[in-house]
Amino acid sequence: MAFTVPRALQSRSIETATLPNGVRVITEQMPHVRSVSVGIWIASGSRRETPEESGITHFTEHMVFKGTKKRSAEQIARAADSIGGGLDAFTSKELVSFNCKVLDEHVPIAFDIISDLVLNPVFRPEDIEREKGVILEELKMESDSPESLLHEMFSRTFWKGHALGRPILGTRRTVRSFDREKLFDFHRQAYSPANILITAAGSLKHRKLVQLASDHFAGLKRRKRNPAPEPPEPNAQFVFRSKKSLEQVHLYLGVPALPMPHKDRYASYLLNTILGGGMSSRLFQKIREQQGLCYAVFSELNLYRDAGCMAIYAGTSLKSARRVVESIVRELRELQDKPVSADELRRAKDHLKGSFVLGLESTSSRMGNLARQQLYFQRFLSIDEMLDSIESVEAEEVRRLAGQFFNVDRMTLAMLGPLDDFRLRREDLARA
Repeated sequence: MAFTVPRALQSRSIETATLPNGVRVITEQMPHVRSVSVGIWIASGSRRETPEESGITHFTEHMVFKGTKKRSAEQIARAADSIGGGLDAFTSKELVSFNCKVLDEHVPIAFDIISDLVLNPVFRPEDIEREKGVILEELKMESDSPESLLHEMFSRTFWKGHALGRPILGTRRTVRSFDREKLFDFHRQAYSPANILITAAGSLKHRKLVQLASDHFAGLKRRKRNPAPEPPEPNAQFVFRSKKSLEQVHLYLGVPALPMPHKDRYASYLLNTILGGGMSSRLFQKIREQQGLCYAVFSELNLYRDAGCMAIYAGTSLKSARRVVESIVRELRELQDKPVSADELRRAKDHLKGSFVLGLESTSSRMGNLARQQLYFQRFLSIDEMLDSIESVEAEEVRRLAGQFFNVDRMTLAMLGPLDDFRLRREDLARA
């Protein structure tokens, strides 16, 4: 049965503009909706931090909500609530986002709120000290979550010695070191026109959004952008941490993958879908359904500008931990040795196509998609181009990527739980 794209999604009305100081503005008109999602993106995530700055990107994102030159923290919250807006922000390894979703008539107010956050923080010393307490509690919460703790263990090992391996939240030591001067220095450097991208999608007019951007950002002085950070080198190592308070053993098994802009990324998406991307995936069916060894098992892709990682997560008992790892390796080996069947490839393609299309139905998802495409690809892919790229992947391409990825010598394994003296060696994986 042919995959049909809804008519409203078949074409994209995307327009771009660049202010004289370098701030970029991208809009997509969606005439069938009444909402608008607008976001201001800072192309400087936690991977640009030095070890001493670890966590400052995330800390700054929190601090701008504590007050600006125009609004107190309470006024920021009231301004968004008064227009029924959904105000949000997040920090990732490569991006920071401030965004708001509102009815089209409230776009000027929404834009004023998020631009105020980006442009006018005051970083009061008393607010900084209070927020340190909040972030330190967040760090404790992460330490109490086995999945979060395992993820940090794995990242620190896989990207050893690189900023991608450091936690977005920072450490207790670095967070305690932040002060007003450090925050202002960081803000001036990171929140500069060359790093700022404004995207909006929904019931809007491009020229009006560009005018709003000019009204708020034209006075921001152009600064030289810092050079791109060095690409990371993956590190193949096994790491084990015993935590007797846990009932389960949690594990990540990861391998180097492709960077986000790579031409073979659609084949890697399909490989991930087939391996562990859903309930019909091989890992779910073989390890959970057929062997009953775990409740949760899946694979995921973490792709960056210049690097990537495919990781498999599972949670199981100590008694079953060895069998789970051996079963995972056997599934990886089978994907290397035999091309996937036509039926399995068809299911994976339709699953991936559905995810892409459904992921572009809302104004907020379109707004985010515009930012990612600009920052990673410097161009905009149509729905048809994305679907055609998925459809063109052949079984042999998936097998070739599996052969490239799933080399035992390049695998990183992190395990957390009531391990006692339990260990696995690389030779154990080679024999699986």
